[in-house]
Amino acid sequence: MTAMGYPVAIIPQQQMVVQPAPASSNSLWRIGARTFFNDQRARQVGDILTIQVDIDDSAQTQTTTDRSRTNSYAASTPGIFGIESSLGKILPAEYDPARALGADGSSSFSGAGSVQRSEKISVTIAATVSGVMRNGNLVIQGHQEVRTGREIRVLQVSGIVRPEDISSTNTIKHTQLAEARISYGGRGDITNMQQAPVTQNLMDKFSPF
Repeated sequence: MTAMGYPVAIIPQQQMVVQPAPASSNSLWRIGARTFFNDQRARQVGDILTIQVDIDDSAQTQTTTDRSRTNSYAASTPGIFGIESSLGKILPAEYDPARALGADGSSSFSGAGSVQRSEKISVTIAATVSGVMRNGNLVIQGHQEVRTGREIRVLQVSGIVRPEDISSTNTIKHTQLAEARISYGGRGDITNMQQAPVTQNLMDKFSPF
């Protein structure tokens, strides 16, 4: 996936986390603690929030191209400095000075292509806050791997979150992520079987036909 652009690129990967001051034994409140009456939402570096990824996307594209061209060129040489009378002795009898030069050409091209795809993904992933921007927005990143047999499914999510978009249950939808980068794939026997052989890929890439 491509990296998230400005202003995320200027966020340092490692930020200093301010530790809360120690509380005395006779105090129910300590400096830096969350309030008792507010929802526990992510807002600081290292906090965790849940991202709901629900993608149901489909698209269909069809393109048709037809191209043709015809060229014709003719030139006559009725007089060539008086030597045209001598050309008949050298050239065949079918030579006609009125049609000394001529060319015809034509080309045509016809192509058609169509793409139809349908994607449906419904997963939930926990992400951590990796940075806090100057305006208070949160930079989040999440990575999840699930192994089933000899197949590993990998889910990666990153983006920018507004704190006010985080729900009371500390969750947010993927449609509310700015600069969202979502990758869902895998590696293993099943993924290898779905890929074309190397020789087929080379033929598709370098074949002129």
